[in-house]
Amino acid sequence: MSTPDDAAPASYEDARIELAEIVRRLEAGNQSLEESLALWERGEALAVLCQKWLDGARARLDAAEGAPAS
Repeated sequence: MSTPDDAAPASYEDARIELAEIVRRLEAGNQSLEESLALWERGEALAVLCQKWLDGARARLDAAEGAPAS
């Protein structure tokens, strides 16, 4: 079952902000093991999502560079 925290961010920037906050919280070390694991898993999912957005942006740039000039 998904929770609101598991929702996909609306943009790459939102995902990066959330990922940075997760890193900050993990580095602070104030969470229980269970909370830390949940944060880690969310961070991993966000990192994968960010990479997909970056890969898509790269593909669009590559396609635009390969397109004939108008």
